Amino acid sequence: MKILITGAAGFIGYHLSELLIKHNHLVVGLDNINDYYNTSLKFSRLEQLGINKVEAEKYKIKCYSSIHNERFSFIRMDLEDRLELPSLFKAEKFDIVCNLAAQPGVRYSIENPEVYIDSNIVGFLNVLECCRHHKIKHFVYASSSSVYGLNKKIPFSVEDRTDSPISLYAATKKSNELLAYTYSHLYKILSTGLRFFTVYGPWGRPDMAMFLFTDAIARNQPIKVFNQGKLERDFTYVSDITNGILEVINKKMEQRKIDNDFYKIYNIGNNNSVKLGDFIKEIEINLGKKAQKIMLPMQPGDVERTWANIDALINDYGYKPKTTVAQGVRKFVDWYKSYYN
Repeated sequence: MKILITGAAGFIGYHLSELLIKHNHLVVGLDNINDYYNTSLKFSRLEQLGINKVEAEKYKIKCYSSIHNERFSFIRMDLEDRLELPSLFKAEKFDIVCNLAAQPGVRYSIENPEVYIDSNIVGFLNVLECCRHHKIKHFVYASSSSVYGLNKKIPFSVEDRTDSPISLYAATKKSNELLAYTYSHLYKILSTGLRFFTVYGPWGRPDMAMFLFTDAIARNQPIKVFNQGKLERDFTYVSDITNGILEVINKKMEQRKIDNDFYKIYNIGNNNSVKLGDFIKEIEINLGKKAQKIMLPMQPGDVERTWANIDALINDYGYKPKTTVAQGVRKFVDWYKSYYN
């Protein structure tokens, strides 16, 4: 199948591109390569996919992988572009769209709200319109555990209420789910939303806890530990996420259409809540250094605990996360040492 991955220069988008190519899909990657964090990491991910920086820097010019040839191509483009994106859909005739592109970051959304509306809502709507007019077989998109807000019930279930987001980022992700539902209802677009839970691993974003902690400890710098360390997260290794996406892409499309089951939402996580202190200990073990901790209060927009109930994804797709936190942290630290020498 021919699959469009938006956000292909991003952390999860890069790993998903690698996996889909390995499974003999034709992959077209799209990314605007914004500067929310250092773009050198984004270009490095693309280089791993066989796209050199000189080609990737050009807007609206399709380039092919030097490693995978026609199996992977890349185009730099904004999702909000209402002229170029429909033209791309018309030319490429995609079977499936995996929309992973979004402006990330809970705290950043408090300071830069306009960016989130443009990318996460206007861009998302533009993708939906393209799916509508170009007969996409399946629209898979990234949602987030942040939609659960301050829900006290643990673990979080897809049946729980999600109408009280506590950050603009969370509000945009909930808006995505509502828009996808509306388009599925009106136009019979097969859509699957996946609520990601704290994804980490090699090539991860430098603004996330995994990288921030590892980098600071390695450089003998103090780390900021919020809510006095009383945080828990359902840390999910990136390959468990991408393998889950692969299962959703490969299975049940026709049956869902027969069943008139066009709209689905799933949690995708590790099905376990890990204390932040235990996560930090694993980093310390793999670096052979102790962390210097600055204990701070809770940050606006944050939640104390996340934990995914993944029963629905297990029942429908046989999803099974395999990577323990100890294994995942070791793989990340090994990559960090290699990449940053």
